[in-house]
Amino acid sequence: MSVSTAVCAPLPVLGRDVTVPLVTGGEVTYAALDYAASAPALQRVWDDVAAYAPYYGSVHRGAGYLSQLSTDLFENARRTVAEFLDCRADDQLVFTRSTTDSLNLLAAALPADCQVFVFETEHHASLLPWKNARVTYLDAPRTPQQAVRTLERALADRTVSIEGGYGPALVCVTGASNVTGELWPVRELAAAAHAHGARIVLDAAQLAPHHPVSVQDLDVDWVAFSGHKLYAPFGSGVLAGRADWLREAEPYLAGGGASRKVTRREDGGVDVEWHESAARHEAGSPNVIGAYSIASACKALTEAGFDDLVAREQYLIEKVRAGLAEVPEVRVLSLFGDDAPRVGVISFVVDGWNSSHFAAALSAEYGIGVRDGLFCAHPLVRTLLGSDPQAQGECGAPEAAPGEKSLNAIRVSFGAGTPDEHVERFVEAVKELVTDGAKWNYRTEDGRCVPDTSA
Repeated sequence: MSVSTAVCAPLPVLGRDVTVPLVTGGEVTYAALDYAASAPALQRVWDDVAAYAPYYGSVHRGAGYLSQLSTDLFENARRTVAEFLDCRADDQLVFTRSTTDSLNLLAAALPADCQVFVFETEHHASLLPWKNARVTYLDAPRTPQQAVRTLERALADRTVSIEGGYGPALVCVTGASNVTGELWPVRELAAAAHAHGARIVLDAAQLAPHHPVSVQDLDVDWVAFSGHKLYAPFGSGVLAGRADWLREAEPYLAGGGASRKVTRREDGGVDVEWHESAARHEAGSPNVIGAYSIASACKALTEAGFDDLVAREQYLIEKVRAGLAEVPEVRVLSLFGDDAPRVGVISFVVDGWNSSHFAAALSAEYGIGVRDGLFCAHPLVRTLLGSDPQAQGECGAPEAAPGEKSLNAIRVSFGAGTPDEHVERFVEAVKELVTDGAKWNYRTEDGRCVPDTSA
């Protein structure tokens, strides 16, 4: 595999100069390679928030100057994010806490008798919220084309409602896997859904930080993502899309801001007239700094140019995959095969190693932060590993002998702020650990593998 040349420099992020201690002595600049969980905040985002912070005020209905300024900033953030997502003119954009919160909001807004179709390969944020709907879980496809065919068959066979016709249906699908990084055929899945009278929501948590997302081009009905994966801190997320189901649903939270008018009845109760706008699902004081940070990140990524960012990330992907390919003991996990397009998320197992042990050694001995486990996508990782769902791994000894099945995996992920040196150090550390073994002893503590410092 040839590795091309990077086309642009990494974007400045917070923490790029942080040093961490090594268990073997000394310190090293921390290599943050867990972007798929939470990406570091862009310096631009932090600077924008810091510039606004002295002007912070209550949002909506405040008569004071700072309240009006904060309200304008909050609503302008909504417009900025809608433009970033290329939303339709009549779409609603609701600010939430996260992708998980967004999809739970949509789940609460489903019309009666709705049937939901979701692949077992989804992150738990997409897999689990549909408890009040009729859910059809689809088997993991092994090609993008199989994913489309599987969905088409399921939609064609869907349950007839009690009225004698097909009830409402919703398809939920990821844009990029948080385990393999592989891009899913969203446009084709959306076409299949609409051809069968269903709607589709895109979990863009792993797609939006790496590729442009156009609601109109992909023809999805809703899109959800999290700010903390888009280089924006402060616990904010987005649900954007069709207004009708959101407008007709009971408010996600009942309270101030969601209500337009509240009156007492003679019987002692209250009558409530709810907003029909996005405010219907934004009760309480909104996270204006979180919303502003997402908008700032959207601007920063757009101004940096997604073409250059995608090209540079592809360079890093090739560099990592080429390095891992030189280690026979390493097996990279994939649904769609080596040639599938992907973002900077790569999961793998190492023969003879417990994944928690390997990740702990990368951190303690090399200052490299990755993730190990099942990545909140348990069915998918178990399918890729072919492992027993009840099996448990121990830190102190190898999880599996060479050739045997692993119990969990290691994930390395990166993006717009990752310097070359971080992925180069990661690749060399993998090679060194596989060849020479860990330099330190490790033990299990509270379910995690940690350096043993008792000696």
